[in-house]
Amino acid sequence: MPVPDDHRLGEIESRLHHEDPRFARAFADGRPRRPREYRYRRAWLLLAAALGALATGMFLAHGLLIAAGLVFAGVAGELFDPHRRERRTRWPPSGT
Repeated sequence: MPVPDDHRLGEIESRLHHEDPRFARAFADGRPRRPREYRYRRAWLLLAAALGALATGMFLAHGLLIAAGLVFAGVAGELFDPHRRERRTRWPPSGT
């Protein structure tokens, strides 16, 4: 492999280690694991709590619990999107 390719591979490796060090370490050890974008533990926990709040709110006929369950379910749904960090956009300043 020519030297420029080695340089490019080194850049990719350092960028990967900077973005997700646990994934890079596991990859180097030969025990692959999911990249950070595809780890959903928090999303599943939040979804379970949201569905619990929604079910409790429906059972008790309590509107605030129903609303909170729906909001948290929406937030959990957003956490399941692996590319949510790439789509961050800046809102235009108000008053223009």
